[in-house]
Amino acid sequence: MQSTDTKRPYSLSARTVAEVVKRTSAGNYALGRVQENGNGFCVLYVGRSDKDLARELRAWVGEKARYKAFIFSYARDPKTAFEKECENFHDFGGTERLDNAGHPQRPAETDWQCPRCDCFD
Repeated sequence: MQSTDTKRPYSLSARTVAEVVKRTSAGNYALGRVQENGNGFCVLYVGRSDKDLARELRAWVGEKARYKAFIFSYARDPKTAFEKECENFHDFGGTERLDNAGHPQRPAETDWQCPRCDCFD
């Protein structure tokens, strides 16, 4: 499994998000479920927040029963979060393996490029 810069998956609940995501910050997350054998985390969706990671995660609570857990990492700024979301998207199989509808979108006012592909050319 690819690294996601977190120690373990957390239960996707408003309470858990409040307990573990302490900073208001840009960041990245993956949603999924813990393997039934308890031996790993199955990533089903990757995303980011450019400003408030906790708020973004809370929006997913109860959204889809398919997503039972999350992992996360803070980013120093929105561009770093965008680039890591792109990396995670490619590392975890893109639209062929993830529930993501398409490649991560950059903020409209930017010309940032994906570090792995030329989808914005």
